[in-house]
Amino acid sequence: MLRDITIGQYYQTESVIHRLDPRVKLAGTLIFILSLFLFDNFWGYLCAAAFLAAMIRLSRVPFRYMIKGMKSILFLLLLTVGFNLFLTPGEALVSVWKLRITREGVALALQMTARLSMLIIGSSIMTLTTTPNNLTDGIEKGLRPLTFLRVPVHEIAMMMSIALRFIPILMEETDKIMKAQTARGADFESGGLFKKAKAMVPLLVPLFISAFRRANDLAMAMEARCYRGGKGRTKMKPLVYKKRDILAYLALFAYLAGSVTVGRVLF
Repeated sequence: MLRDITIGQYYQTESVIHRLDPRVKLAGTLIFILSLFLFDNFWGYLCAAAFLAAMIRLSRVPFRYMIKGMKSILFLLLLTVGFNLFLTPGEALVSVWKLRITREGVALALQMTARLSMLIIGSSIMTLTTTPNNLTDGIEKGLRPLTFLRVPVHEIAMMMSIALRFIPILMEETDKIMKAQTARGADFESGGLFKKAKAMVPLLVPLFISAFRRANDLAMAMEARCYRGGKGRTKMKPLVYKKRDILAYLALFAYLAGSVTVGRVLF
């Protein structure tokens, strides 16, 4: 399960999406997520799915690797489907005791499943095709207008980038600790939900120690390199928009206009 978490990981390959400016990918992710909540019919979701499939194709990231991250939110998906199926009022299709599955509940469950699935995959494209350094630069550039309000934009971008970068590292560390404790007789698989949760408690102490040790090493490394925040710092590779980035923006706005038109106006 831990190996299935792809958030924060970077997939090295050569593609059009990899070469785009990180600001374009950040804006594209936000536009795609926003579009998922602007329509509620089949044709709108079909348009979003087609756009997402095209982005996956252009990114050259294997589809199997892309959907591997869905396994980590399978419980959340099932919980969402269950709540929508049994707690949505409307025309009853199946009734067992006090539980009713309604036509409106089925439709809402399918919509929420499609939204969550495409939201996770769409967000994964950004992290899989953008290095942590580029992601930090893109967030910092995108939030730069907030510096006039004395918001520490550079520090916020740095913290977000480090948090994303540490996700796969901590998952790998957790996997190593689990294997070491399993070799010593620990059991993380058998039993009910509460027993499995109790078995995970011995993982927390070594995991927290490892996380604090890594954080301390990172702080010492940054201090040794005279890091004092973003004020007055220059970039070795400053972000500059190119022709392909402008075309990508045009494609994003065309998708947003097309999906809203198909999802809310035409049908």
